[in-house]
Amino acid sequence: MQAQKLAAGRAEASPATLVAARSSRQQCRRVAVVASAAASSTQLAPQDMTTLGKSGVKVPVIGVGAWSWGDRTGYWGYGKEYGKEESREAFKAIMSAGLGFIDTAEVYGFGKSEEFLGEFIRELPPGSPAPVVATKFAPMPWSFTAGSVAAAARASLGRLQLPSVGLYMQHWPGYALQAASNDAFLEGLADVHNQGLAQAIGVSNFSGKRVRRAAELLGARGVPLASNQVQYSLLYRAPDNNGVMEACREAGVTLVAYSPLCQGLLTGKYKAGGAMPGGPRALIYNDKRLREVEPCLAVVRAVAEERGKSMAQVALNWCICKGTLPIPGAKTERQLGELAGALGWRLSEGEVAELDRASARVPPGQGFPVENW
Repeated sequence: MQAQKLAAGRAEASPATLVAARSSRQQCRRVAVVASAAASSTQLAPQDMTTLGKSGVKVPVIGVGAWSWGDRTGYWGYGKEYGKEESREAFKAIMSAGLGFIDTAEVYGFGKSEEFLGEFIRELPPGSPAPVVATKFAPMPWSFTAGSVAAAARASLGRLQLPSVGLYMQHWPGYALQAASNDAFLEGLADVHNQGLAQAIGVSNFSGKRVRRAAELLGARGVPLASNQVQYSLLYRAPDNNGVMEACREAGVTLVAYSPLCQGLLTGKYKAGGAMPGGPRALIYNDKRLREVEPCLAVVRAVAEERGKSMAQVALNWCICKGTLPIPGAKTERQLGELAGALGWRLSEGEVAELDRASARVPPGQGFPVENW
């Protein structure tokens, strides 16, 4: 394959060179982008299933984030660009495609995301497989004890109308006055597991040092740390360089990658001087940032065209090839259909290396404020 030849022969080839090398082939054929909905079967190939750390909880290698469902902050355009019915149809498509690992949190939509997900689950036909639900405890300013974690878990289960969830997480580490409560929060997570409220326990936005501490403390309670959910994508690779990826591998913890499409940048729909993200995202993903990432997007686009895939599918498959579990968001059924097309195949080693080089040239983007604390 041309990508492999380029990767082997010219390790430092520029994105422009890579794109030009493919141009003659691209001009000879029209590429059909795979963006249709997945087959109705809920059975995935073994290569498309994985286990969350050492927990024994099995999930697809791609999950779906429900941050946007019922969002009331204006960040995603809920109520203007889409509504509850679109989220319902997205849920149906998730289950139809066999991608039943759905991530939510108590702060998403101020509880609405959990409420919507619980309602959609109750609408499943009798005998249908249920999704593995992941949700999160938020260390709010009034939360300081282990008991606050279990209380939050029960409140989430009430909104979800479920007796337990597949994965329960701490959304971010406690900081400022709550910094002294982090061990208590981990004890609370162990209590949640041991009380049968969750099958697996995870954390989110934890540094490498915090991952090791969490694995140690939870392990002493007989609870394996299953996952650490952090921002990770071709346009944000901080976990590769700040010790998070290394700590997760050492502890046998699954790195769950949120924003694996960089909130739409890796889909190719936004361009410098052209279409831009709306709402608060426009402040982060502005014209300057779009110009910075364009050389990387050019390589993603070229690989996608050679593969007959979409840019989003290539970006998600790259995350899988890096050993992470991406959880892109899906506001609509159409978006879900495209996500499902990232399964059933893998990028070659040469393609992964080519994408690695392109992404390494991207200036660092904005991460979660306390992820390195």
